[in-house]
Amino acid sequence: MTEYQSMTREQMEAELAVQRAALEEFQKRGLRLDMSRGKPSPEQLDLSDGMLECRDFRGVTGIDSRNYGNLEGMPEARVFFAEMLGAKPEEVFVGGNSSLNMMYSMVDLGARLGYPGGKGSWLADKPKFLCPAPGYDRHFRVTEYLGFELVTVPMLPTGPDMDIVEELVLDERVKGIWCVPLYSNPDGYSYSDETVRRLAKMKTGASDFRIFWDNAYCVHHVRAKHDVILNMLDECRAAGCENRALMFCSLSKVTYPGASVAAMAASEENIKFILKNIFPMLISFDKMNQMRHVWFLKDMKGVEAHMEKHRAIIEPKFDAVLTTLERDLAPAGIARWTNPNGGYFLSLYTMEGCAKRTVELCKQAGAVLTGAGASYPHGVDPHDSNIRIAPTYPSLDEIRQASELLCICVKIATLEKLLAE
Repeated sequence: MTEYQSMTREQMEAELAVQRAALEEFQKRGLRLDMSRGKPSPEQLDLSDGMLECRDFRGVTGIDSRNYGNLEGMPEARVFFAEMLGAKPEEVFVGGNSSLNMMYSMVDLGARLGYPGGKGSWLADKPKFLCPAPGYDRHFRVTEYLGFELVTVPMLPTGPDMDIVEELVLDERVKGIWCVPLYSNPDGYSYSDETVRRLAKMKTGASDFRIFWDNAYCVHHVRAKHDVILNMLDECRAAGCENRALMFCSLSKVTYPGASVAAMAASEENIKFILKNIFPMLISFDKMNQMRHVWFLKDMKGVEAHMEKHRAIIEPKFDAVLTTLERDLAPAGIARWTNPNGGYFLSLYTMEGCAKRTVELCKQAGAVLTGAGASYPHGVDPHDSNIRIAPTYPSLDEIRQASELLCICVKIATLEKLLAE
């Protein structure tokens, strides 16, 4: 195939007619495909059904998880998540079913009171928050909703552009940064050792600057080869800034997204401060669910064995997307995409100005994708280029169909743009 940009106008018009005919054929199929969010498939959810058999709700220390108390989490759960996060049990706070809810609470706490070492409420300074983009839309929405100015930082294959980050954080109004360090959402990039160390030791204007380290995909490997990142809490401690890191994870896509367990790790000073200020809100989270998960997964070896079952389901779906993109788009020279070793997403980058039109065309044929621009602050991709692909929820056959449809729509959007120029 001749690359699109090398075609004559007549060739482009002929090719557009071919692709529009292909789109019409898809529209006749009556597809109903949802690739808008990174959700586990029903087959993945079934892997955790054995957890529902748990009847052991009393901990080894005699604590009855069915009763009040233990705001910090069951001791067994703190040990479990300490291993997952690379921290000590006393540095771990185990919460409810949502890490996003936990992160919201931590941003809100900073907005109201600030953090140890700071000058008080973050909102007093017309605060800013750094948002590596493309990134997780719900992160950006939290800080936007709570009154922060969102500052976009370009994402590189090694993590956020640290030259820009190090300059921006000298402003004392910059209170934090969002990070998905392992298999970032949506590119699937993993932070380099240099990026982690620079984040840990950089000079900041705000004395209580916090890194919101959302290690959401720390056990979600798509390939047998795993990416490995440094431990942010350890690096901050080594740099003399141990209060800087707030590290989060959850079991949402390990077991049940709507009924899992989330946890965070931070310095002991941070944890004490957080527990003190959450105490007025509730007596404890769902400790029975914490025990259910520990009983089912046991430890990190148990988690790794469980996640291999997930990998067996989702790896062929990633392969199906990548194979189709390579077959249908590479010869046209009109797009690029990422090929991550883990996580729940990959990014497709169209020619500038073609992402929204591509998503619109897919929707017309029955395939719902994440809205173009959703991975950027305020939902605005300045290049209208990024499309987040979430391959996990549909069946393998549906993924193959959706990938083929996506390529047709990219071609139509691109040809329309080229012909309009």
